[in-house]
Amino acid sequence: MFYGVMSAFAPVYGWMLVLRALVGFGIGGAPQSVTLYAEFLPMRSRATCILLIEIFWALGTVFEVLLAILVMPTLGWRWLLALSTVPLLIFACLCFWLPESARYDVLTGNQEMALATLKRIAAENGVPMPLGKLVAARQESRGKFQDLFSPRFRCTTVLLWFIWFSNAFSYYGLVLLTPELFQESVSCGVSQDRRAEPRCSLECKALNSDDYKDLLWTTLSEFPGLLVTLWAIDRLGRRKTMALCFFIYSLCLIPLYACVGRTSMTVLIFIARAFIAGGFQAAYVYTPEVYPTATRALGLGTSSGMARVGALITPFVAQVMMESSVHLTLSVYCCCCLLAAVASCALPIETTGRGLQESSQREWGQEMMGRPQSPAGVPRSSSGSQN
Repeated sequence: MFYGVMSAFAPVYGWMLVLRALVGFGIGGAPQSVTLYAEFLPMRSRATCILLIEIFWALGTVFEVLLAILVMPTLGWRWLLALSTVPLLIFACLCFWLPESARYDVLTGNQEMALATLKRIAAENGVPMPLGKLVAARQESRGKFQDLFSPRFRCTTVLLWFIWFSNAFSYYGLVLLTPELFQESVSCGVSQDRRAEPRCSLECKALNSDDYKDLLWTTLSEFPGLLVTLWAIDRLGRRKTMALCFFIYSLCLIPLYACVGRTSMTVLIFIARAFIAGGFQAAYVYTPEVYPTATRALGLGTSSGMARVGALITPFVAQVMMESSVHLTLSVYCCCCLLAAVASCALPIETTGRGLQESSQREWGQEMMGRPQSPAGVPRSSSGSQN
């Protein structure tokens, strides 16, 4: 929030780069909100709740477009940057009411704080606390980076890193492509030599009302994308849902090779953005579920870091490469998403219907020996009831 406000006062372009880099540093911690949220959710509704909370991501993107429509023509970009931090200011005030994860407190030996959190939850839900004493099934040290590459998780970690990279690379690539293409009335122009490959004329100029209108339409696509993912994720499973989203995204880019008109382009971008946004949220559901408590935040954090790498690289494709070759640019995104679809299917663990894990070693042994796991994957009380 602080560096977002400071960006509005950047005197020169160099300071803008520094300040936005610091904004990005702060954004890097945002995915841990999903880790915290997931650890409070029961197994039967975890996927639904995580997907539904992502509606607010879509609301944020719509808010930004509407804010740009109101602010840019009159007040300019400095006011746009400053006003964009208002939701962060609200969150900064509200975050003091967020409880710490009871799973985390148990893992680190803070039993009293974990019990207090559970009592608060019971009171707010109007139900009594289970009888017994809260104990951890197994005390583990905090997760280490090398734990992500243990025999059980090595393949999963590598595939998830590529999936997250592809999600951000493709999502933000499409976001960057959309306003550039909307500057022209058609998706691409053709040079005087009709046999030449189509090229995009990427000029630096202000967006008009039609550009903002179409941007708003393509941004609204994230809502149906979430609904489709919500329907599919428990029916098809996490892995197939991610694969389906990547595959449909690739299919929607193929017609753009033919230089379709603006209306058709808007429809294709609408569908593509809906599915890549849905795939992104499916990854947010799957990643916290596949890792145990000790490495859950680390697994999600490193995966999000790989997504930032994809977001860092994609402007060089969506804007620099696009200026010289439309076909090559589209091919890069199509191939990347097709490979990500294969990677999604190749994930060795399907987490649908499985509780959150507490101990990777204990539950790995249970899976190998065929013993059932705790259905919710939560610490138990000494009397045998689940807290």
